[in-house]
Amino acid sequence: MSLPPLPMRDGVAPSYLWLPEGQWPDLITFLVARFPDVDVSTWYERMARNEVVDGDGKPLAPHSPFKRGMRIFYYRELEAETPIPFTEEILHMDEHLVVVDKPHFLPMTPGGRFLHETLLVRLKKTLGEQALTPIHRLDRETAGVVIFSRKPESRGAYQSMFQKRVIEKEYEALAPTLKGVEYPFTYRSRMVDGDKFFIMKEEPGEPNSETIIEVIEHRADCTLYRLFPHTGRKHQLRLHLASLGIPIINDAFYPVALPCKADDVSQPLKLLARRISFLDPLTNDWREFSSRRSL
Repeated sequence: MSLPPLPMRDGVAPSYLWLPEGQWPDLITFLVARFPDVDVSTWYERMARNEVVDGDGKPLAPHSPFKRGMRIFYYRELEAETPIPFTEEILHMDEHLVVVDKPHFLPMTPGGRFLHETLLVRLKKTLGEQALTPIHRLDRETAGVVIFSRKPESRGAYQSMFQKRVIEKEYEALAPTLKGVEYPFTYRSRMVDGDKFFIMKEEPGEPNSETIIEVIEHRADCTLYRLFPHTGRKHQLRLHLASLGIPIINDAFYPVALPCKADDVSQPLKLLARRISFLDPLTNDWREFSSRRSL
């Protein structure tokens, strides 16, 4: 895979887009319509700095012609970003992988109001590696072990482990005590997109999600559970426990989506990706990585 025509800048790789179908008198007219939250003067400034280029690295000007199918590169910028006061820890590095212990509240990748305060950009700043890419994801609210690929040529071999579900993933969660069941037990349900774009829901039908639930210890006012997701649906563990009547402590989405707390980091979701283990597809060695955090 060829490198983008703009270099990584302060840990941020350039963004790109393909110019779509449509008739526009020039590039600046399209960009202002495509990104209504970005002031036209900002585009002029970026172009004056040669920070909007085509696929060959040729700088583009405000009145460059709009060419359908052309790919343009630019840097995404945010005027203000609230620092997230928690630190990631690198657990392991080798030729192909970086294994990280992610804190609560830190998003995996840039999006929305997060850019520099994301795990990917922080790691790129620390390691100076533009090719770094997450092999799988954790919710912003979830802490724990996550794996990044360092090399495009070996990335597919590791990504396929998640697609084939040969990864062993273990989570821990603090939630109310569920009585009247015998542990361990397996919970299955059919999960689909919810009425709001950011949540999931259950519906009748063939199950497409499965979680094994064990008890680690009962505490005074809650229980520490060990969870083994055999499928990897979005918000699977959060929805499954909420459906059982024991929503994870401090879950702002399930069973009811609460108003956004914006930059409030005082009540982390009590969910931790404790451990990941797998047979390495390149070396055939058994690999196991565990979080050093606790709930």
